[in-house]
Amino acid sequence: MTAIDLQTRFGIPGALRFADTPSGLIRAIISGPQADATLYLQGAHVTEWTPRGQHPVLFTSSRSRFEPGIPIRGGIPIVFPWFGPRTGASMHGFARNLPWTLESAALRPDGAVELCLSLSPTPESRAAGYDLFHLQFRAVFGFACEIELKVHNSADSPMRFENAFHTYFAVGGIGEVRITGLEDTTYVDKTAASVRKQSEVPISITGETDQVHLNTTSTCEIHDRAWRRTIVVEKAGSNTTVVWNPWIEKNRSLSDMAPDDYQHMLCIETANALDNAVILPGGGIHQMRAAIRLQ
Repeated sequence: MTAIDLQTRFGIPGALRFADTPSGLIRAIISGPQADATLYLQGAHVTEWTPRGQHPVLFTSSRSRFEPGIPIRGGIPIVFPWFGPRTGASMHGFARNLPWTLESAALRPDGAVELCLSLSPTPESRAAGYDLFHLQFRAVFGFACEIELKVHNSADSPMRFENAFHTYFAVGGIGEVRITGLEDTTYVDKTAASVRKQSEVPISITGETDQVHLNTTSTCEIHDRAWRRTIVVEKAGSNTTVVWNPWIEKNRSLSDMAPDDYQHMLCIETANALDNAVILPGGGIHQMRAAIRLQ
């Protein structure tokens, strides 16, 4: 379905329109009463959410490659069905690289805009061993941003998977950020040979950070003193929270990041990974949700 087809079927005057990029990607552009937002059909990938009168809440790199089959750097990539690298396969799974189908769009009575998308098996997913599943993604853009991923196991046997909202948050300055909500958790430090450590105090970013906090359902808060705001991330159906910032050297190695991007972004990821991978029974449905708001 083309952007013109989508506009005819789903466009909402004054709130939602569709457009093509020069490379052929299709994006939904939301300009509702409560917020501006952008979602690409490739990966059902949210790249912008800005409540009225606020700084952008999401970070998307100016060097991101908006090309078919190439992951977008920033926003909210959907990770499925594995987290991290996999031999002979794409990083973080195939869901973020494939085109999704827009199922519905609506302007809610409160002024928020809601989009629902789906992904069914493709040759790429079957090649990776996933041919009996169905994904549904719902996103609500208002003064809060609500996102939900449903995984349906269509097989008779259990399906193991990892998933995540790999959310990149925009911050005024990484040195002015503190993260609370992960105290008293055990995390895997992927910058130190995956040694397991105990988190005891609010987290500050002072170097490359890649922490996979296990067995936690807690709400996280990003305290951004530079922009004088707190980003609150509530979640459900998630037992893992990941904290990531590439810092100076790793940032330089990423071709789709500008040299100083690490200073203006922080990933707090709602996830199920490593020990918390999901074993979904045949015929079962798993729901993961996150609600993001400012205070």
